[in-house]
Amino acid sequence: MKHTNQVFDNVLDLVGNTPLVRLNRITSELQGNFFAKVESFNPGQSSKDRIALYIIEQAEKQGILTPGDTIIETTSGNTGFSIAMVSIIKGYKCILAVSSKSSADKIDMLKTMGAKVYVCPAHVSADDPRSYYQVAKRLHEETKGSVYINQYFNQLNIDAHYNSTGPEIWNQTEGKITHLVACSGTGGTISGTAKYLKEQNPDIQIIGVDAFGSVIKKYHETREFDEKEIYPYRIEGLGKNLIPTATDFDVIDEFVKVTDEESAHMARAIAKTEGLFVGYTSGAAMQAIKQLGEENRFKKTDQVVIIFPDHGSRYMSKVYSDKWMSEQGFFDSVNVHTAEKIQYIK
Repeated sequence: MKHTNQVFDNVLDLVGNTPLVRLNRITSELQGNFFAKVESFNPGQSSKDRIALYIIEQAEKQGILTPGDTIIETTSGNTGFSIAMVSIIKGYKCILAVSSKSSADKIDMLKTMGAKVYVCPAHVSADDPRSYYQVAKRLHEETKGSVYINQYFNQLNIDAHYNSTGPEIWNQTEGKITHLVACSGTGGTISGTAKYLKEQNPDIQIIGVDAFGSVIKKYHETREFDEKEIYPYRIEGLGKNLIPTATDFDVIDEFVKVTDEESAHMARAIAKTEGLFVGYTSGAAMQAIKQLGEENRFKKTDQVVIIFPDHGSRYMSKVYSDKWMSEQGFFDSVNVHTAEKIQYIK
């Protein structure tokens, strides 16, 4: 129960109602008005707080979850953190199967939140017994009194955003939003938000962001799963090597693909221009905006909302590490200036 004097019973009362922040400098050369939905203002610093709390409370209402039970989930890190946070408050045990592509920062955070973590190889097929999907299923079968959230194939993932993120954006823009741009991993965020917004105004353009190496964009265009699209990429929580049923492709108008390198530099650019310390997928969403702007896809009167899903602190060993960026070959004659130079005074 939330209190009007800004005193709350616990951190879960802080989930949702995140701010919409106008972007100024980074969009200065683009037509249109651009606003970031800054999901790092959730207590777990990501949009995944919404689905963790919603799905767990729905399971409680249905009697699926009872005190002392164990919650099991597959995650690239953010959903796991949110589930661990909710589990602490509600008294559940938490087991997480995590992709090895997840940053060391995320994995350390999950352990700190009391979760038992299984790190699974990222670049194996979804049906490989070592994949985090299959490991989570096995752990669920082996653990008595456990519930598998299964965010990739859970309709409640969509419902959580239909009931919260969508209405918030509609109200914050006073119904003037013309475009929504959001990354798609499980697809729950973009699908639930889009479903609500399309019901209010079917002319709103919903643009998903996908990664090179993912099957999502081609599946949206052809409804065919093409394994030849799959190859390793670095962005966490974006794109997929399977088709999640938590993605409602019918409410999404198109997908834009972005590269690992450009998304990484864009995340850094957001911090340096807007003072928003955001994660890798936020950089990907902003990179999609840049690409669409270069195609003259926006008009001066457009009201564009971009979802920034999480916080930059979860990528200190990746996109905000000069060492990691160098190892990936992401610094060159154009981008070398983004590397910070530190001077030690002796």
